[in-house]
Amino acid sequence: MWVAIACAAMALGARSACAEALLVVEVETGKVLFAENAGHQWYPASVTKLMTAYVTLRAVKEGRLTLETPLTVSANAVAQAPVKMGFGAGTQVTVDNALKMLMVKSANDIAVVLAEGVAGSIENFADQMNYHARRLGMVQSSFVNPNGLPADDQISSARDLAILARALIREFPEYDYYWHLPGIRLGHKVQRNYNTLIGRYPGADGMKTGFICAAGFNLVASATRNGRRLIAVVLGAPSSAARAMKAAQLLERGFNSSGGLSWLMPPLGTVEMVQPVNAAPPNLRDEMCGSHRKRPATEDEDEIMATNNDPSSPYAIFLSSLRPSKVKGALLNEGNAGEPVVVYTGTKPPPPGAVADEPRPKKKKPAKAAEKDANKDAIKDAAKDAPKKDGRKPATEKGATSAAGDTASSKPKPKKPEPKPTALTPASDQQTTQMR
Repeated sequence: MWVAIACAAMALGARSACAEALLVVEVETGKVLFAENAGHQWYPASVTKLMTAYVTLRAVKEGRLTLETPLTVSANAVAQAPVKMGFGAGTQVTVDNALKMLMVKSANDIAVVLAEGVAGSIENFADQMNYHARRLGMVQSSFVNPNGLPADDQISSARDLAILARALIREFPEYDYYWHLPGIRLGHKVQRNYNTLIGRYPGADGMKTGFICAAGFNLVASATRNGRRLIAVVLGAPSSAARAMKAAQLLERGFNSSGGLSWLMPPLGTVEMVQPVNAAPPNLRDEMCGSHRKRPATEDEDEIMATNNDPSSPYAIFLSSLRPSKVKGALLNEGNAGEPVVVYTGTKPPPPGAVADEPRPKKKKPAKAAEKDANKDAIKDAAKDAPKKDGRKPATEKGATSAAGDTASSKPKPKKPEPKPTALTPASDQQTTQMR
């Protein structure tokens, strides 16, 4: 009640802070350490890709495909909105490389590649997503696409996403590295993980970010300290920096909950016991992407934060102020995140030392360059067809040009006057003739 009163009394600028869903749980026991609006439905955005990874890894575990299985980029995948890898139709990528691109780059086209490769179509894959959601007890979740792009029926909650994150960690320990890859390298291009806690917050080891205007900035983050692993869920943060700071605060609160006065707090039960709220998810479009913002919020904010090494930034100051208990040394910085892993298209990795860039469409030559090349080809053809005289070799391009120049200089020809346009010649035709 007091939270509701406080939210109602606050100004519009602070309203987004109240429109957040927060949750911290233990991985091993599922015990809830803190919860706020955790049972409210929310648009998951790209956090959806955790379910995409789950369904894919289930298919691998069941032997329906392997990590080396090649998948083909379809026209449907190419048509997906950014953020995406941007491969052309027909490009092949293995399941392993696709999962790495999915979790680091949050590539919407790769999510479709995995969906079509596992289930044949987006619709069939969504059916599998919903089947596993019900099986895991995600009673508030509904999926219609594998990437989290805006859709009214694409919903979840902090409660359900924590259940999903626990299932990924517990069911697929051998694939845990997918959640905390520091980055990927495709040819010369490096993409850092949008989860900016990795390499900065002590013990951070996953999992996935997400953003659309209606949802705000979402994050499911995991961290391990002294053998104890926690999951923090932040939904509806106003920026990528804010969600990272909020997740770090939640994790700190969770790791420090085992001592002190924590016994005074009433038990919250397990994540499955969080009471679902029957209400439509909030729509934060105006707050996130409205005209009042100097710069509309976008997923690019994650990329900016991932490469931000400014020690005077609010985010860096916040991280440097943290001193987790029983953790020696200073906080990790960007240099400690680790080297990006190499990804590639096709079925074979590039040879050691070789650089395999992503496919790029051929650039069209400018009209003048094309015309120049055509003139060169014409000169070559004329030189080849020219009859030999006095046993001399046919003129080359250079020779033909030189000969033409000599002839022109020895026998100058008067210039023909350009015909004046008649009244019957339209102005547009005159202009076109001059342009040619």
